[in-house]
Amino acid sequence: MQRHDSLGGAEFAPGNPYLNTASGGLLPARSRTALAEAVEEAATYGTMGRDYFGPAEEARRGFARLLGTPAERVAVGSSVAVHSAFVATTLEPGAEVLVPEGDFSSLVNPLAAVPGITFRTAPLDALADAVRPTTSLVAFSAVQSLDGRIADLDAVRAAARAHGARTYLDVTQAAGWLPLRPEGFDHVVCGAFKWLLCPRGTTFLAFGDGALDGDGPRARHAGWVAGEDPAKSCYGPVTHPAATARRYDEPHALLSYVGAAASLALLGEIGVAAVHAHNTALADRFRAGLTARGLAPRPAPGSAIVSVPAPPGAADRLAAAGIRVAVRGGLLRAAFHLYNGTDDVDRALEVIGEG
Repeated sequence: MQRHDSLGGAEFAPGNPYLNTASGGLLPARSRTALAEAVEEAATYGTMGRDYFGPAEEARRGFARLLGTPAERVAVGSSVAVHSAFVATTLEPGAEVLVPEGDFSSLVNPLAAVPGITFRTAPLDALADAVRPTTSLVAFSAVQSLDGRIADLDAVRAAARAHGARTYLDVTQAAGWLPLRPEGFDHVVCGAFKWLLCPRGTTFLAFGDGALDGDGPRARHAGWVAGEDPAKSCYGPVTHPAATARRYDEPHALLSYVGAAASLALLGEIGVAAVHAHNTALADRFRAGLTARGLAPRPAPGSAIVSVPAPPGAADRLAAAGIRVAVRGGLLRAAFHLYNGTDDVDRALEVIGEG
């Protein structure tokens, strides 16, 4: 059923309200079509298709345009955890890493696993104040997965710069709906299967100014695709890595990037500003409705994610009504995106209020 005031138009027709984009986005129709054609092609041309690199390059450019960064600074991969493991290899022995309390494990666990580092946490709203001269790296999500809180990106970036710390920003829960300025961050990572509406197995790592200067850190996870000429990098060590961020590419899953190229094109056509206005208006409507029912939603207005202590039986009632949300840490979490409309908001509020 197409929502009358959604932004997605005929690209989406969820049968029931889908308010769980913070867990995984819906595929647009154009992406499903592209994937079906690629699967058919794989039956004749193999699982690398006729053009293994083309879709990944198109997706790289699409992500770069959304972020406003040059495509040559963007590497492609399969998971945020692998990108984090790469960033972890750049830490010196004894480095101090600062992260927010309760940030997503795929971002922070590979950093915490580095032997000999000092791993510190601080409340998200005090993260900038927690940066100190001994801090080597500040890693944090632009938007928190648990409850939708938005970090003060400018404050953390300024504090890190003042103390000489590097920054590693995760925009998995932000890219696609929240206008972002990646300038001044050393690394920006994104799992694209949520708000960017891409298949799983699609991630991007953008490098900031100066992060690619010289030879840069060695990519221990990279294979033949990271060579300047991949066809000449198939055997033995890669002796001539690509001059761009492609030297940090993983050998990618072709089908994932076929779908990603189409999804990112759709978001590019609509524009992040329009998606932001749409999503936050729906979230604020939901937030106001919860408040009117005596509940205490968080965070403050401005986030596309709304969380609230789960009212008794609400999650079961929503599931029975076919309304997809998530429960995380005792919080009922709803996430609003371009395929949602006001009817989704009102129906969810109606079901929650039945308790």
